[in-house]
Amino acid sequence: MPNRLARATSPYLRQHAANPVDWYPWGEEALARARTEDKPILLSIGYSACHWCHVMAHESFEDAAVAAAMNAAFVSIKVDREERPDLDQIYQTAHALMTQRPGGWPLTAFLTPTGAPYFVGTYFPKLAQRGMPGFIDILPRLAAAYHEQGTAIAEQSARLAHALESLEPARGAAVLPFDAPRRAALELMQRFDRVDGGFGSAPKFPHAAELEFCLREWRLHDNEDALTVVITTLAKMADGGIHDQIGGGFCRYSVDGQWSIPHFEKMLYDNAALLSLYADAARATGNAAFADVARDIVGWLVREMRAPDGAFHSSLDADSEGDEGRFYVWSRDEARAAMRPDEWAAAAPYYGFDGPPNFEGHAWHLRVAASFDDVARTLSVPLSDVATRLAGASAALFDRRSARVRPGLDDKILTAWNALIIAALARASRAQ
Repeated sequence: MPNRLARATSPYLRQHAANPVDWYPWGEEALARARTEDKPILLSIGYSACHWCHVMAHESFEDAAVAAAMNAAFVSIKVDREERPDLDQIYQTAHALMTQRPGGWPLTAFLTPTGAPYFVGTYFPKLAQRGMPGFIDILPRLAAAYHEQGTAIAEQSARLAHALESLEPARGAAVLPFDAPRRAALELMQRFDRVDGGFGSAPKFPHAAELEFCLREWRLHDNEDALTVVITTLAKMADGGIHDQIGGGFCRYSVDGQWSIPHFEKMLYDNAALLSLYADAARATGNAAFADVARDIVGWLVREMRAPDGAFHSSLDADSEGDEGRFYVWSRDEARAAMRPDEWAAAAPYYGFDGPPNFEGHAWHLRVAASFDDVARTLSVPLSDVATRLAGASAALFDRRSARVRPGLDDKILTAWNALIIAALARASRAQ
């Protein structure tokens, strides 16, 4: 029988409606039951396009034994972090303070009936592996800890509450120093990856806000180093697998430092930020390739993310048919069969099909592996011929991919994210 989540408005919560877990949405009904029965709360926060949320759901929340342990000892609450970003922020901050590590999704928190966390983590496998405890093993221990260690938990809760309060900005905070932008720019330069672009190492996120800052720093102060950061990063991302080479739009982040293999979900807010950035960079530098990327994002938005009433949906899942990335990756034979021989002759070196598989050792995820000039020299044909062949190859691959089972669509309409994308479209319209 469906649980309470069957009545939820969130597509993510409804994904869990058939779980054997006695889930509640966040609300007074669940909190009151926890207080009345003196049971701890098991809080699970995730979102519709989250790969590891799906993994934990399949391993644990769909498992009868795990569900029985949860139902016996806890009041279990599911939260869509996109629907309740306020709750997500509170418990992600608590995770950071309690573990001294960054959080993420799924966020798994064990709370007192008053909502105070006493143990937090992210993804737990059902059974212990690779140094991670098994979810089914920690459930009885954490239930017992709540009932047996009340004093210690209360003391920890008081310390955590004090730490959270200390994070609130003080009134009358000091004015930023006049050279704050220069200091910020210098720090970004130190973190900049001069070979592959972006900041730091894997996993590598686009960091659109920091890149926008660098673009403004160049225009305002003629800082050529800041411009190098922007141009290098945008070019490398555009050529990488984080950018959907045949369908447009960007995935959330790259699991490697070269932008090759993404975490495959596509989020509306990420693409809003990147659309603004590529459009602004195209206007500021005159780089036509950046303008093409912006147009590709718009094409994807209008084709795949627009609701019938004109608003925009929230995200596309990383998974399809139970596997992450299945919609996007290729075998060499399937790709070759999708196009004409002359198109394949250009597409093979351009997309890297002439090299070893780059996805889990058995498949190819498209990225630009050779420039137009390189392909033209290899084939001894003019650049115009390469462009024509690759346009045909891309269209053929897009048509073949369109026949596959599509990733799930989270069709929530979030006002804040729609505001971001509307603003981005307005800015992009100036770059035509």
